[in-house]
Amino acid sequence: MSSPSPEFSRPLRVDRVPRLGSTEKIEADPAERTALARRLEIPALHGLTAKLRATPWRGGGLQLDGALEADLEQVSVVSLEPFRHSVAFPVLRYFLPPGRETEAGEEEIDVIENGVIDLGEVVAEALALELDPYPRKPGEAFDEETPPEIEEKPPSPFAALSRLRGKE
Repeated sequence: MSSPSPEFSRPLRVDRVPRLGSTEKIEADPAERTALARRLEIPALHGLTAKLRATPWRGGGLQLDGALEADLEQVSVVSLEPFRHSVAFPVLRYFLPPGRETEAGEEEIDVIENGVIDLGEVVAEALALELDPYPRKPGEAFDEETPPEIEEKPPSPFAALSRLRGKE
């Protein structure tokens, strides 16, 4: 069974990265943005770009360092209304060939599969991990006042006993 193809794919052959590194600029097209919005469960993704620096790392590995920018819509957890805003997040990932990642002893190292790293998938994953899970429109806040029905304290069971005691 093959894994599903990513919505935003920009393969980079590791062996083609120059010794001094390369700068890679990628941008999602409208169809890719629509598919990513569905994957991220947001109303819309109006723009997604990234500028990444790919540098050889640890003899056969690769370091990706850069940033992504996205123009997107999210639904506010306060008003439940969609709102549009822009976000920017750093991207830093490390890759090693299969078998070498365990030698490194670090948890945050990904495997280079078939000599290729998918820059689009790296950016999509970074966006998914960095998005606020509880977004709010700018200026929105939960009402700090306690509703009146909660403010009233329920009668104490001892109050009922003291009323009974007074009747004797």
